Amino acid sequence: MNNFIFALNATMPIFFVILIGNILRRRNIINKEWIKMSDKLAFKIAMPTILFLDIATMDKMDGGNLKFIAFCIIATTIMFFGIWIIAKIFIKDKTMVGSFTQGASRGSAAVLGIPFVQNIYGNSGLVPLMILAAVPLFNAYSIIILAFSSKSNLKNIENSDKSNNWKSHGKTKKKVRINYGLILKSILTNPLIIGIAVGFLFFIFGIEIPNIILKTLKTIGNMAVPLMLISIGGDFTLNDLNSRFGISFVATIIKLIILPLITLPVAIHFGIEKSGLLAILIMVGAPSAISGYIMSKNMDNDYVLMSNIVVMTTLFSSVTFTLWLFILKSFNLL
Repeated sequence: MNNFIFALNATMPIFFVILIGNILRRRNIINKEWIKMSDKLAFKIAMPTILFLDIATMDKMDGGNLKFIAFCIIATTIMFFGIWIIAKIFIKDKTMVGSFTQGASRGSAAVLGIPFVQNIYGNSGLVPLMILAAVPLFNAYSIIILAFSSKSNLKNIENSDKSNNWKSHGKTKKKVRINYGLILKSILTNPLIIGIAVGFLFFIFGIEIPNIILKTLKTIGNMAVPLMLISIGGDFTLNDLNSRFGISFVATIIKLIILPLITLPVAIHFGIEKSGLLAILIMVGAPSAISGYIMSKNMDNDYVLMSNIVVMTTLFSSVTFTLWLFILKSFNLL
């Protein structure tokens, strides 16, 4: 019961703030312009700052944890690109592919992870190593997939199809050209990637951040979550949820049930246990990351679908987290 209450305390406040954002929009306290500016502030300033701090202030790694780190890297890579391939095959509306893939793959591991493990073990366990291994990949892979799946890029491909069609033996063939240079530029100039890269430089070279600067940056980074939550609520409408309910529900099932069902037995097989196993559960079974909504919106993807997946996975995660925790405890794995 205590774990169930903790899960509710971890997830429901997020849902309530989203609801407050929707109420504020309905009462005209915030408007589209405010949402647009807050999205920009979160995406270009607050989120890169918090990612920089997460990486730059990590403790030094122990060589004995390399297997755990390698597992996180490999599992994250297979998870993202496996779902991307499946989405490209089965989703007819290709403008939904990027947000669906991100929503079904990327969890809010950094936000939920450490508090959840501390509640059980009294310390953060292996969650910081999971964050170091997986979260940068969460962001990098999301940016790659969203760049390829952006509406503008899909439109360029469609225009390329039309301009490069030629007939041969009565058949129409298509020649598709993708501007990989622009995609690479969008990845390298993305504020989140820059924040992660600079954070790794501080981490690798052991550069210590003066306390006065650290506190200032933390204050800036702390703006990210409330800005994103209120923005999601402000953009959310019931009609949007109804129009994308089915595909949002599929992404939710993948995120909260199928991924843990596949990944946890593999982790157990490789000897990962206790706090490491719980860290893996958080990596694959946490609700979809709130920051994914901002990324979808700023990278010209279906941000309405992404916001629906965030809301739905957040709503149901308290139930699924409690279920997975109960199963792991029942087999004496925690």
